Amino acid sequence: MKMKDKLVLVIDDDPDIVYTIKEICSFVPCRAVTALSGMEGLELFKEHRPQLVIVDYHMANWNGIKTVGEIRKIDDAVSILVLTADERQEVSDRFMEAGATDFSVKPISGPDLISRIKLNFRINEMQLQNKEIEKSVYIEKGVSSATLSILTDYLQKQEKELTIREISDGVGLAYQTVHRYINYLSKNGLVKSIQTHGKIGRPQKYYKII
Repeated sequence: MKMKDKLVLVIDDDPDIVYTIKEICSFVPCRAVTALSGMEGLELFKEHRPQLVIVDYHMANWNGIKTVGEIRKIDDAVSILVLTADERQEVSDRFMEAGATDFSVKPISGPDLISRIKLNFRINEMQLQNKEIEKSVYIEKGVSSATLSILTDYLQKQEKELTIREISDGVGLAYQTVHRYINYLSKNGLVKSIQTHGKIGRPQKYYKII
């Protein structure tokens, strides 16, 4: 499918934000449909089957986490990008466990959102390919095989250890998303970590794939 034919579903209860994101989508370029609530968004999802959903956290009736969970009951391959002003890791983790693909803190610039949309389209394509070969879309709750593949491919090309922030900037995923996946890789012995103690600030952890 060509980029211009791909569809984004934008779910946010702020009409101004919905309008802005829809305009940004035209520069990707891709198509967009919009909803002002989670319930409306779910109905539009069933009708249009987009390749990407962009959803807000704080909304009346259904919040973003509830909305993500309801969409995941229907489709386990669509990319879901969360936009929220709440940057706490625990919020990101709750979204990932509900089925979100990526997480971004508001405000996000137009160019950054365009890059994130393109990356999440790529993740969607990889998820669909995994389904075709009967490979599990999710390795465990909150960890998708496609996102993990993008991250590990990037790490394998790096010659030195990197911080989570450096990995986030390099791969184009949110810090909170990378943090969760690095924890998964570390837990399974797939990355090594090195902690350094600088003269100023907190100790830094650097990671390299094994």
